Amino acid sequence: MNKKWFPHIFFFIILAALLWWVLRNVPVVQIWNNINQLKIWQLGVLLIVNSIIYGLITLRWWIILYAENKKIKYAPLILARMAVFGVSYFTLGPHVGGEPLQVLYLQKKQGLSYTRATASVWMDKLLELFANFMMLMFGVAAILQAGIVSNSGIRLQLSLSALVFLGALPVVYLILLHRGQFPVSAFVKLFQKNKTTRFISASEKLAGMFCQRHLASLTLAVLVSIVAGVVMVLEFGLIISFLNIKISVWQTIAAWTVGWLSALVPLPGALGALEASQVFSLGLFGVSSALAISVVMLMRARDILFGGLGLLISGSVVNSSK
Repeated sequence: MNKKWFPHIFFFIILAALLWWVLRNVPVVQIWNNINQLKIWQLGVLLIVNSIIYGLITLRWWIILYAENKKIKYAPLILARMAVFGVSYFTLGPHVGGEPLQVLYLQKKQGLSYTRATASVWMDKLLELFANFMMLMFGVAAILQAGIVSNSGIRLQLSLSALVFLGALPVVYLILLHRGQFPVSAFVKLFQKNKTTRFISASEKLAGMFCQRHLASLTLAVLVSIVAGVVMVLEFGLIISFLNIKISVWQTIAAWTVGWLSALVPLPGALGALEASQVFSLGLFGVSSALAISVVMLMRARDILFGGLGLLISGSVVNSSK
């Protein structure tokens, strides 16, 4: 057997084990009853909130693009953003995978050069990372507060130190870019100098120029990104509330954080990992496995709906005429 298949086989074994652990004793009828008791207006609210999230994420990207090119329109970017999510969700996972489609869209539909398109996506992901780390810091604090992990002694000190370190990384990087320093370019040049490293260097320099020239736009994009992260947590809280799950605000944020971290697993839709994360975290708060899986089913329905629509429009996003 070819050795390149070993990692794939390993991931599928982990996926099967996670799904077995999650679903081994779950009553399917009870899950259906939990979801079936939701009212139409509640489902409508969740759809509206998710549309707002996509609108905010797209707005961050548009702010970055508009600062350099006033001709770029906001509305068409929404479809492109949905397409990017669809590619990400059904390949590597919800957080990453669709970025090449973003670059391709900007080239074919907006007429940007490959380097400038990549630089804008670089900034978009950087600001997404910034907001994610801010939310992660808050979420890990919630995990400690909710008692998912021990919050005493050396473990607490290490957790807080890791929080400060993670939270500082994107801030320090933005400051370095604003000052005209390019750590990623310097790092890759340590190993090899070729066309790829020159391209990375050019893209990072363009990102740095954006930070230097458009500080107001950068600040606005950061704020929009943080608001989008907050709305994501609020949407999770709505799901918890609509299913009549009685847990505290700290516990809700902690469960969302564990679910967000599970989505880092490089599997399509983090299949298995997300289910396990919610059964584990919500289970610690006294929530039954059936209710925890009901939460995941709503999240899956949401992501498959938007991700499926994204895949349907992904071809037209890059193939139709400008």
